[in-house]
Parts: sequence; C-alpha cells; structure tokens
Amino acid sequence: MDLIKLFFNFVLHLDIYLGQIISTYGILTYVILFGIIFVETGLVFIPFLPGDSLLFASGAFSALGAMNVYILLVILSIAAILGDTVNYWIGFFFGKALIANPKVPIEQKHIDKTNKFFEKYGGKTIIMARFIPIIRTFAPFVAGVGRMNYAKFVSYNVIGGLLWVFTATLAGYFFGNIPIVKENFSIIIIAIVFISIIPMLIPVIVEFLRKK
Repeated sequence: MDLIKLFFNFVLHLDIYLGQIISTYGILTYVILFGIIFVETGLVFIPFLPGDSLLFASGAFSALGAMNVYILLVILSIAAILGDTVNYWIGFFFGKALIANPKVPIEQKHIDKTNKFFEKYGGKTIIMARFIPIIRTFAPFVAGVGRMNYAKFVSYNVIGGLLWVFTATLAGYFFGNIPIVKENFSIIIIAIVFISIIPMLIPVIVEFLRKK
C-alpha cells in the first residue's frame, strides 16, 4: 500500500520531484532518467514506472534550460531501445521458467493481454506497445518467449523506441511550459497516464458489454 501511495504521489507531483532531482544531482539527472526508462522497459518485474509522464516532464524542463533536449533525446532513446532488448533476451532464455514459477511476480493476465495484442497486430505490437503502460514492458518479454525473429524485433524495437521518446519528450518541450499547461501540470500528467491506458481499457469494456 505504501509503495502504491508513493508511486501515485510521484506521478501527481512529477514536476516538483523532477525539479528537485535536477537541482540536487545536476548532470547525473541524465543517468537517473536513463535508469528509470531502462528499468521500466527492460525488467518485466517492474512494469508500473511512469514512463510517459516522465518523458513529458523531462521535455518541459529541458525547454527551461535545465537539461539539453538533444542529449536527453539520445540518452532516453538508447535507454528505451536497450531496455526492450534486454527484456527480449530475458524472455528468450528464462521466460517460460519465470512464468511457471509462482514466486516470480509476473501476473498471467498481463501476459494474456500482451498475447492478444500479438495475435491482433503481430510484430507491430512492439511499436504500439510503447505507448501503452504495462503492455510495453511485457511485449518484448513475450516476443522473446515466443522466439520472435530477432532481426524483425530489432527493427520494431528501434522504430517504437524512437517514436515513443521523441513524441512524449518533444510534446513536453513544446507544450509543457505553456501557461495553461504549466498551471495545470498535475492534471496534464494524469491525462497523459489515462490516455495511454485507454487501449488497455477498450478490450475490457467490450468484453464486459459482450457478456451483458
């Protein structure tokens, strides 16, 4: 419960916390941001980090001169692409054993949802999943478990990673400091999180209505 409260507190006040991180750690902020994006995309055990909102906030702070947007885009893109790559190989070598182990905190429902995306969209799931929390963490893992052709995976991984990082970060860079956005920053962050999970909610709603 405390972890959940801490997570939502971090997301809702991301502008404050990121500002504190920048003022405290300076150039090491790049390393911290790299770590967060890498962990969210690279470790299947931790699918709940605020990737979308963090990219947006990072872009907003870079527009203020707190960080270099070009360095930010390069570092975060590398983190996203490298994270998916590591996740793929975790799934490739250890996936089936991890899923079968009841002590490993991987929920079968997340695996099932990701499999449905693969059934519907094929390899493009790697690209689309970038914009969907939780699914983006499980997509490369499931691709590894399913022995997806690595050359195809790499191409989808690079395209998806660049699209995700550039879209979210540059959105924050160009719009994050507009007065109405800046004054309602927490609301914008919530909206980003909500919009990003809509693709996950639609199948649930459709299934609910179908049963009704």
